Amino acid sequence: MKPSYSRRHFIKTSGINAIGLGIAGNLPFARYNILEQKPQSKIINDTLNKPAFIPVRTASWWCNIEDLLWPQKKITDKIKYRAEAFANAGIDTVLNFGFHIRFDFSNYFGQLHGYYANVCEELHKYDIKFMDHYSCNHVERPRGEEEFRKLHNGQRHHILLFHDPVAAEYAQYDGHNFRDLCEIDFRDGSRGYAAQYQLEAFCHNNPGFLEMHRNYLGRLMKEVPMDGIEVDDMCDYAGLTTCNCIHCRERFKREYGNEIPEFGDKTFWGDTSKNMFGWGNYENPLFRDWINMKADSVADHLKMIKSVIGGKPLMTCCSSSGPISLNVIALNLERMSPWLDFFMLENCGINVNSVDWVRMDAEAMHQKDIALKRGNAPAMALSYTIYEKGGYLGWSLSRFWGVANWSSTLNQRLEEDPVDAMEIESIVGPLNNWEINNSNLNYRDGTDLVEVRLVNSRYCRENGWRSEDGLEQWDRVTAWTIDLVKNNIGYCFVRCEELADQAALCKEKTPLILDGIGCVSDKQFNAIKSYLTQGGTIWLALPFGTHDEKGMKRSIPLSTPLLKSGFKNLVLIDSSTISHPLDNLILKEKFHPVLTQISGDKRWAARIRFYNNEPVIHFMNTALVAVPHPAIKDIGGIPILKDIESSIENNKLVYRININKFAAAQLSVISPELREEKRNVDIRYVKKGFSEININLDGVKIYATAQIPMQS
Repeated sequence: MKPSYSRRHFIKTSGINAIGLGIAGNLPFARYNILEQKPQSKIINDTLNKPAFIPVRTASWWCNIEDLLWPQKKITDKIKYRAEAFANAGIDTVLNFGFHIRFDFSNYFGQLHGYYANVCEELHKYDIKFMDHYSCNHVERPRGEEEFRKLHNGQRHHILLFHDPVAAEYAQYDGHNFRDLCEIDFRDGSRGYAAQYQLEAFCHNNPGFLEMHRNYLGRLMKEVPMDGIEVDDMCDYAGLTTCNCIHCRERFKREYGNEIPEFGDKTFWGDTSKNMFGWGNYENPLFRDWINMKADSVADHLKMIKSVIGGKPLMTCCSSSGPISLNVIALNLERMSPWLDFFMLENCGINVNSVDWVRMDAEAMHQKDIALKRGNAPAMALSYTIYEKGGYLGWSLSRFWGVANWSSTLNQRLEEDPVDAMEIESIVGPLNNWEINNSNLNYRDGTDLVEVRLVNSRYCRENGWRSEDGLEQWDRVTAWTIDLVKNNIGYCFVRCEELADQAALCKEKTPLILDGIGCVSDKQFNAIKSYLTQGGTIWLALPFGTHDEKGMKRSIPLSTPLLKSGFKNLVLIDSSTISHPLDNLILKEKFHPVLTQISGDKRWAARIRFYNNEPVIHFMNTALVAVPHPAIKDIGGIPILKDIESSIENNKLVYRININKFAAAQLSVISPELREEKRNVDIRYVKKGFSEININLDGVKIYATAQIPMQS
């Protein structure tokens, strides 16, 4: 996993049969490598549908190259000290960070696994769970002096111990030479290279690589008593330049009956003089097939991983799930979701732009919905920080979004670590302990108040669909979520499968937002008509149904028969990218929000959630002001976030609330910023069905809740 700006930065800039398992038994630290394993429990209990464990307050366990000196006393003492510190900080789950490009350390797996087993041993004394986290499908191979220095400047957090170029030609694990496992570049036949990270990439369809990874997983499982695993970078960072190997060509021929065209064929590749994110002709069904195969190749690899680890929870990293640009690197969370037990969003970075959090609400809520539809699987948001306020921001956003919090510093991410950098347990410990004592809201018990349902179409993304104005459907989704946040309206997502499921679609009657759904299947269209027939309301912004689910253009858009149907509850609106249709719907009283702000600064966002039927309002400031570090910048040249201020002056907020949807006789405003203070909320009945609530957020800059006070 890279920091938050990694995948997004790339998208924007492009620039068991476990052979050898007996080896560890001959090593002096074998007691850690051959710990007796208890029988694995299923991650999902068939009756209760509950995970084996639930991460709530999670943090990164940072490693450095010195840890390979395990079992020296300095290292084992550090493990003990940190495990105790994590326990005191209220942390319940740890994810490893470091030794990331895992096969670069193949010569040191004995020491490394011994170290991790020792970490597990100490953490388990405090009932803290440990998840390993590594990238399986790369090796670091900088090409030339400039790339070598770039790697050491920006990727130190991986722990850099890669092979010399001469030795790299012979590097191997388990009998597999790394150079034979790499993807092949279409352009020149060289090994696939991800320039943004100075990595050579293994091919997800290469049977030798899959065997090597399978055998390594078997060994890892045997030697480290970890509780779960995150296998990172389940995508294709080399992008559309790969893969031209025999295995990919044979798979494409086998599954789609065609050959991959030679590089330069404009009918398939489009204009390759552009940035790689502009390559590809989505009008060609063959190109769309190739995009689908690349995504399926990654998903099949993940399926193999799950078959090896069995009942232990599996997670992968995903910083984005919505835009078309993700097709380029075959990052498709919806395709991978059947094999995942936990879901995470790699959220905000360490620079000043992280205060602009509203733009991330769509991704957070979308990934939360994917987890919810996967049997209410645990979901978390990973937020990076260097300083305390950044840690508080990430902690607050996790609570606002209703997911687990994963807090992480970014040790060794900058060219030089700041002298005043803190350890993550020191940053998040006070927040976790405040939460436990004052507002112990388990996100798994939370249910969002949903007032509207927003459709996001995977079909549109995978088929590269754009409307005539050049915008994609995800552009409309994000515009809607920004307006919904600013109007304090609770929403959830409807994705392709639910949109085609008549029973699921008609189960709820909240308005359904269809904005720019270009690719629509016949099954989806029939379910939509059934929903309207049963009295459901749809807000429709054209275009709609111009293509089918495979991206084939329809002779007549499905909007034509739908608009001719005469459904009175079908409301035609402008796209969210043209105007603000939500404002007009509220103004014309075609929609009545549960919560309406009467006075006070409207830049406080409010989100209603019920925990075991008890109502809570979460408040998050959308007018945060970043205070930059005076000197330190990230690798993109953007100043690091040092502190956070607020531009809001009037924090005395008054809302009218529909008591049929939200009823509470007593609420108190609480926040870590107010320490132990609890402020009573004035609740007054004003007219039939409505109350007025007065919220005083003086002294709060970032986050607060209004909730029923915890019993002492």
